[in-house]
Amino acid sequence: MTDTARAARITRTGGPEVIEWIDVDLPPPAAGEVRFRSTAVGLNYIDAYHRSGLYRIELPGGLGSEAAGIVEAVGEGVEGFHVGDRVGTFGPSRGAYATARNVSAAELVHLPDAVDDRTAAALLLKGATVMMLVEPCAKVQPGQTVLVHAAAGGVGHLLVGWLKAIGATVIGSVGSPEKAAIARAAGADHVLNHRDDDVAARVRAITDDRGAEVVLDGVGKATWEVSLKAAARRGIIVSYGNASGAVDGVNLGTLSAHGSLYVTRPTLFDYATSQTERQAMVDRVFDMLARGAIRPLIGQTFPLERAADAHRAMEAGETQGSSVLTV
Repeated sequence: MTDTARAARITRTGGPEVIEWIDVDLPPPAAGEVRFRSTAVGLNYIDAYHRSGLYRIELPGGLGSEAAGIVEAVGEGVEGFHVGDRVGTFGPSRGAYATARNVSAAELVHLPDAVDDRTAAALLLKGATVMMLVEPCAKVQPGQTVLVHAAAGGVGHLLVGWLKAIGATVIGSVGSPEKAAIARAAGADHVLNHRDDDVAARVRAITDDRGAEVVLDGVGKATWEVSLKAAARRGIIVSYGNASGAVDGVNLGTLSAHGSLYVTRPTLFDYATSQTERQAMVDRVFDMLARGAIRPLIGQTFPLERAADAHRAMEAGETQGSSVLTV
C-alpha cells in the first residue's frame, strides 16, 4: 500500500505558477475512508477558479476533484468498496491532483469494466455536469431548441451529443473553424462562430425569431447579453460557468424585458447529494457513452506534475475537448 504521495498544493491564489508539488505522508484511511491511488486525473475550469481565487478555498489547499484509480485500502465501516476495485470520484472534496490520497467512500463511484481510466477521468465530472444541466436542471424536452455556448469545450461537446440523443435541436457557438468542426462532429444542427457571427441574431433567424427555449452558458460575462437576446419568451438561461468572468450586477427587470426569462446558476452537488445519487448519475453518463450519444474527446494529456502547463493552455483557449493529467 502506498504510504507516501506527491500532491499539488497552493498557499496563495494567482496564476498557474502558484501550483507547487510536495511529498506527503499518508496515514491509514480513517473510518469511512478509502486509500485511493490515482491513475488519471481530470482537468476542469473550476480548478482554475479555485487556483485564481475566483472561488475562495481554504489555504493552503489542494486542487482538482475528478480522478479515476484503484482502492488500495479501506477504513473501518466502509461498505461496497474493496481493495482492488476500480473507482472514480468527481468531488466535492478537492485534492485529486495527487498520486494517492485518503478520500471519503461516500464520494466514490464504481467504474464499469468497459470504460478505461483516462476516459473515466475525462467524463466523470463533465458527464455528471451535463446530465445535471440537461435533465433535472433545464429539463430539456424533445423538439426544443438549445443554444450551447463553447460547444467544442470539455462540457460543451458532451452537451451537444446528449441533447441530440434526447431529440433537441442544437445550436452551438464556438470561436474558431477547428472548434466548429468539433461541434458539428458532436451532432450540432447549426454552428456559429462568435468571432464572425452575431450569435443572437443568427439564433433568431434559425428559429423564425422565436429564440432558443434553453441557453446553456458556461462562458459567463462575455456571453450574458447574447444569452439574453437569444433566449425565447419564457425561456431558461442556465449559467453554469465563468470562463470569461463572473456575471454580476444583474437587474431582475432585465429578465422581464427579454420575455419573462428564467435564470438559474446551478451547482452540481445540489443535484448529487449522496453516494447513491452520484452512482445513479454516472451510471446514466456511462449508459449514454455506451449508446454512442456522447464521445469523450480527450484533446490533450499532460503529466500530472505539469498541471500548471495544462492550466495555462486551458485559460488561453488552446485546448479542445477534455484534458487529462496522467499519473
